Amino acid sequence: MSEKHIFDPVILREYDIRGIVDENLKTQDAAALGRAFGTMTIRSGGKSIVVGYDGRVHSPELEKSLVDGLVSTGLQVKRIGLGPTPMMYFSVVDLGADAGIMVTGSHNPPDQNGFKMLLGKHLKDGGPVYGERIKKLAETAAAGDFERGAGRADFVDVREAYVERLLKEYRGARPLKAVWDNGNGAGGEILQKLTGRLPGRHILLYPEINGRFPNHHPDPSVPANMKDLQEAVLREGADLGVALDGDADRIGAVDGKGRIVAGDQLIAIYAAEILKEKPGSTIIADVKASQALFDHIAAHGGKPLMWKTGNTLIKAKMAEINAPLAGEMSGHVFFGDNHNFDDAIYAAVKLLSIVGMSGRSLADFRDGLPSLVTSPEMLVRVDEARKFAIVDEIRSRLQKAGADVVTIDGVRVTTPDGWWLLRASNTQAALSARAEARDDEGLARLKAALAEQLAVSGVTIG
Repeated sequence: MSEKHIFDPVILREYDIRGIVDENLKTQDAAALGRAFGTMTIRSGGKSIVVGYDGRVHSPELEKSLVDGLVSTGLQVKRIGLGPTPMMYFSVVDLGADAGIMVTGSHNPPDQNGFKMLLGKHLKDGGPVYGERIKKLAETAAAGDFERGAGRADFVDVREAYVERLLKEYRGARPLKAVWDNGNGAGGEILQKLTGRLPGRHILLYPEINGRFPNHHPDPSVPANMKDLQEAVLREGADLGVALDGDADRIGAVDGKGRIVAGDQLIAIYAAEILKEKPGSTIIADVKASQALFDHIAAHGGKPLMWKTGNTLIKAKMAEINAPLAGEMSGHVFFGDNHNFDDAIYAAVKLLSIVGMSGRSLADFRDGLPSLVTSPEMLVRVDEARKFAIVDEIRSRLQKAGADVVTIDGVRVTTPDGWWLLRASNTQAALSARAEARDDEGLARLKAALAEQLAVSGVTIG
C-alpha cells in the first residue's frame, strides 16, 4: 500500500463517495479512504469507529480493505457486518463509538458502490461528513498525511439491539395488515426479524438480500419501482404498504387504495403527530416539497422551515436548530428522538403506529391533505461546468424583475399559479426542476415560464 493516493475526482460527491466498482472505485481506494477517514477521526479526538456494509456483491471486499486502512491508523474498529445504513448509525450511539462508515451504493445501479460517513456529535467538528470534509479526505490521501498506530478490529453483533430499538417505537392500538417491499436491499434480514415480532399481519416482498436487485431497482422515489408494492397492497387487501431503498435509509409508502403517498405527504402526517406533543416546534422540509406541506405545518401550530435539498445538509440544519422532525421529497425522514438519523424502517414503524393509534386509514390521512397538481422531478442535462452558472443567471434576472424568489437552494419562484423550482444537481451534470399548481392550466403556465428562462440561458427542454 503506497503512502500517497489520488482518488478519481468523479467519485468525490457532495454527500458521500460513490463510483463504479473496478472502474473508478477499487479496493485501493477503500484502503486509502480508511487511512484518510481514520486520520480525520483521530485528529477530531476519536478512538473507535463502526463499520458496516450493504448487500452488493463487492461490498465485503471493499469493507475488508477499508477496515485494513482504518486499523493502520490506530483506531479500534467495530465491524457490524451486513445490514442497512441506519443500523450503522444506531451502532455508533449504542456502542459509544466515535465515528461510523458504511460501505453502500444506496439506490445506485448494481455496478456502483460507495461510502457514507459520520463523526460523533461529541467530537470536534462532529456530524455528517460531506462537502469540504470530503475534499479534505482527498487532500489527506494525496499528501499521504496519515496517522499511524496499532489498531484492531472486532466483530460485534448489533442486530438484536437494533430490532429491539425499532420495536420500542411501535405504539399502535390496533393490528394492521402491511406489505413491505425490501427490493432485495440491505434491510431484508432486519425486516424479517422485526415483522416477525410486530403485531398484525406482514407480507414481505423480496426480503432476500441480493445486490444485483433482480426484481426491481430499490429506489422508492421512482413510481415505476412502486408497482409491485401497489399491486400487492390491493391484492392482499392491506391497510398500507412500505418500500425501502437499497440501504434502507429512504422510505416510500402506499395507502390501502394502492396510491403512492409522496415524501412531503408523509412528512405532513409525521408533523401533525409530533406537533401535538411539541407545539410550536420548527419542522424542516427541503425546497422541493409542496407548499401544502409548509401550510400544513403552520396550520398545526408549527414553524415551517424550507431548506436545501440533501440529506447531510438537512441533518446539519436540524442539529443546529434542534428541530424534532425534518424530511425530503426523496423519502429521507429524520426524527429528533432517533438522533436525527434517517432510517426508513424506523419511519415505517412510526407510520404504522400513527395509523394504528388513530382509528383512521392511511388513505384517510392522504385524502385530508390538499390536492395539488405537481410535476415529477425533471432532469435537464447540461454541461457540468455550466450548471451552477445557469441557475445564477436565472436568479439574477428574476430578482431584477421583482419576482417572488426563494434562493436558499437554486431558484424557487412563486406566482399566482403556484411555484416552480430550478436547482443544480449535486450529483449529476444536470439541472433539477419541479413545478406545482392548483390545476393543469396553471401547471402548464409554470412550465412555460421555466422553459422561457432556460431558453434565455441557452438551454432547450422538451
